[in-house]
Amino acid sequence: MAFALAASLSGVGSAANAAVPGPDVCELEEGELTIYDLPAGSSVILCDAVGRVVTHDGTGVTVPEAGMAVTIDTLTTDGESHGFTLQVGTDGKVSYGPEGTAVDASTDGYDRPGSASPDPATDVPAEPDTVVDPIDTAEGAEAADVDAAAAPSACSDGAYSTNDQKEYGTYNWYVGDGGMPGGLSRDDAKWAFMDAINNITDSHNNCGYSDSVGAKENYLANTSREASINSSNRCTGRDELSVWDGGDLKSGVVASTCSYTWAMPGAKDDLREADVRFNTHDYDFTNKPTSSCSNKCDIRSVGTHEAGHVFGLGHVGSGHSNLTMYTNSFRRRPGPP
Repeated sequence: MAFALAASLSGVGSAANAAVPGPDVCELEEGELTIYDLPAGSSVILCDAVGRVVTHDGTGVTVPEAGMAVTIDTLTTDGESHGFTLQVGTDGKVSYGPEGTAVDASTDGYDRPGSASPDPATDVPAEPDTVVDPIDTAEGAEAADVDAAAAPSACSDGAYSTNDQKEYGTYNWYVGDGGMPGGLSRDDAKWAFMDAINNITDSHNNCGYSDSVGAKENYLANTSREASINSSNRCTGRDELSVWDGGDLKSGVVASTCSYTWAMPGAKDDLREADVRFNTHDYDFTNKPTSSCSNKCDIRSVGTHEAGHVFGLGHVGSGHSNLTMYTNSFRRRPGPP
């Protein structure tokens, strides 16, 4: 398995008819908000928006306090990259960046900070390419095979994408109280999750690349807490624990990661917490992928993808299906390994 390190935080602007709330008044409707209800440039202080849920692209995040950002990343079966970042500046003003919607296919990759609010007239990205779920139909399976065959091999594909965040020290994490993927015990799940996380922190790969990742991981304990991601694919807020578990997510989403970071002026945001949830409600997982597996997702492959998000990697899209950070999750089909 090869990893392509790298990021995209393309900005999204407010709708043309969505004016930034004035300096003296900001009235928000009750219930969930959209990015147009709380447009870029709004003050979460004047709008009393901290703790409110803002939605976009079928996902949602809970507005953090000033100086923090929250990002939701999803691994799907349709090849589309769903998710976004909501960042609150130290002055309380909001900016947005949809994750993974403008992937760089060059071998140099790219890394654009996501704290600035771009010009909506010029910087709104195009819709991402769509890849058909390889399990739903025979045609889809054939299309997935063609896409993989057309893509460069993992070790020769230098495309990558990174989000504007970094773990500067050690990622301390817990195994949560939700059901574990593959029906594993919490202890067995711990080892599978640890393998996946170590694939990133130790740069495990089949290409002969040396370990260039300085961040480390540390499993702390089991916890009665669950990952703060609900069945509607919303990041429900920080609880100061980074939790990995399984549970219910929206259909079509195999796994989700919610990351919280502190603003670091002139540098990447500092990771403070990241939760990961596998969708055990809609999908089957296996801890031992073999040629006889059918319609199952490999725990370590999915976990490595999510760990990539934890440590700041973004998605790569169509044409790069042999890379770990590809937007689509392919379930195992019967056949030769």
